Amino acid sequence: MRSIWNGAISFGLVSIPIKLVNATESHAISFRQIHLEDGGRVRYRKVCELDGEELSGAEIGKGYEEADGSIIPITDEDLAQLPISTAKTIEIVSFVPADEIDPLQMDAAYYLAANGATAAKPYTLLREALKRSRRVAIAKFALRGRERLGMLRVVDDVIAMHGLLWPDEIRRPEGVAPESSVAVRDAELDLADALMATLGEVEMSSLKDEYREAVEAMIEAKAGGAFEPPSEAEVQPAGGKVIDLMAALEKSVKAAKASREGTPQEGKEGKAGKEEREEAEVTPMRRTRKTAPAAPKAVGGKKSTAARSQPATAKARKSTSTSASGKATAKASETKASRTKASATKSTAKTAAGKTAAAKKAAPRKRSSA
Repeated sequence: MRSIWNGAISFGLVSIPIKLVNATESHAISFRQIHLEDGGRVRYRKVCELDGEELSGAEIGKGYEEADGSIIPITDEDLAQLPISTAKTIEIVSFVPADEIDPLQMDAAYYLAANGATAAKPYTLLREALKRSRRVAIAKFALRGRERLGMLRVVDDVIAMHGLLWPDEIRRPEGVAPESSVAVRDAELDLADALMATLGEVEMSSLKDEYREAVEAMIEAKAGGAFEPPSEAEVQPAGGKVIDLMAALEKSVKAAKASREGTPQEGKEGKAGKEEREEAEVTPMRRTRKTAPAAPKAVGGKKSTAARSQPATAKARKSTSTSASGKATAKASETKASRTKASATKSTAKTAAGKTAAAKKAAPRKRSSA
């Protein structure tokens, strides 16, 4: 990769020669302005306002425009003579935890490449020190005519530098937040958390610019003379204002679950739930009177509560009937046993009384014989 700046990293008394390389690139498709009548290219020409002459790049310099419109010429030699220590040096000023850097400050990103064999050792030392400390380095450097702020961190085995905006370049968000006070319920937060958990994470490498791919395909088709305008896509009409936030969140969670699992409105029911529904559907109903129609199926294919409870009710009735029959049989057996016992007691009493009477009759006879 081509370097855009050569200099050194100032790390205390250590100086590391480096080259600055762009770490990002734009894949946006650019268009030229053309004359619609004949397709001729339309260009911008740099013309002096005083004499009307077209100028080349070598004839163009810098100038600062004051409030009254007057121009003060500024040359490259004037800027080079300014006492800026960061003109050719990335000067590290501190080391801080990465979470202290506001993402709003992030600007362009660069790779810092070691410039020469002598730079390998101090470059590796700084890289490993950043890794072990789990911190980032805050530095100042000059690029394209101005001093900038930067953040150095480790990416794989390379030191990367993110350009940072100066703190006073970040605008305060005044008047951006909703002016009215809004209360959010815990139930709404729970549904929002459920939606976030359902959507889950995504591999950043899997994201792509689909619009750019469509434009490239259109350009290729037009270049080959086989371009056909696509049919108009059906646009779903936009709904009105969201009245019920809870309902919208619930629908979003269901839609996200269905999209994740690949089966519409299947939910987390699974195979066991399906078998349970099938068993409930084929269980016969032991009812002779006319019943009200069953409640409609709930979303997700689940059987209604009434359909599930009917087999259980029939089993409960059968169990109750069996229990009552058993109790009646036990009671009858107990009564019969009581009657048998009473009859036996009565018979025993009669026998004992007869023996007593016979003994009394026999006693006088013995006395008269004597």
